[in-house]
This record gives sequence, C-alpha cells and structure tokens, in this order.
Amino acid sequence: MRVCVIDGQGGGIGSVLIKAIRAEFGESLEIIALGTNAAATTQMMKARANKGASGENAICHSAARADVIAGPLGIVLANAMMGEVSPRIAAAVAGSPAYKLLLPLTREEVEVVGVVPEPLPHLVDKLVVKLKELMKDV
Repeated sequence: MRVCVIDGQGGGIGSVLIKAIRAEFGESLEIIALGTNAAATTQMMKARANKGASGENAICHSAARADVIAGPLGIVLANAMMGEVSPRIAAAVAGSPAYKLLLPLTREEVEVVGVVPEPLPHLVDKLVVKLKELMKDV
C-alpha cells in the first residue's frame, strides 16, 4: 500500500503523521512524503518516509498514484497554507482516487461543522486506527 503524506510550511504535521504511521506499521507500507516546499519534505523525510518530493507537479503526479492520502484539511483547499496549496494541488488531491484521511486542522477561515476540536495527538491516533481498518480491506 502506498500512503502519501502531504504537508506544507515546516512539515510539522506531516512529520507527526509519518512517525505515528511508521511506529504502527513498521516497513509494511510505503510512505511518500510530499511537501509543498523543500523544507516540509526534508522534515518528513527525517520522520522516516521511504521517498520524498517537493512542489506542485510532484504532488499532482503522486496523488494520482496513491492508495491513501493523509494530511491536514488544507491540502484540498486552494490557496491554503499561506498560498502554498495551489488550486492545481487542491484539485489533484480532491480528485485522486485515493482514500483521503484529512485532519480537521486549518488556519484558513474554514470550519468543519460538527467536528469537535481535538489536540493533534488524538487526531493522529484516530487517523492510524482508520488506516488499520483500510489495511484490512487490502
């Protein structure tokens, strides 16, 4: 299974996700770190992703080939992350056939109604549980 973790800015959320996924699954799945910039990709690679790439084209190309895409909600919002998520990236992620596991975190003026705010560690734990469920179906 190929899991693409997408993040921008400093790659902090993506790094936390990769560490948690790697801790749970070891080397049993391929994790690809996709950063909107090189700094984000570098941080996610330090978290033990198998591969990494940066920029719009890399994200668009890889999103189409992923089984699962994980990251903050902003990766499907054009111009999120201070403009790092281009409209093309948002469309590629949203339009990918991959299953999306999105954390309801955003600095944009967006609120997902009905979602109870939780700390990042709790959200990451829930994402890992959902990924386990998806792995059973493979």
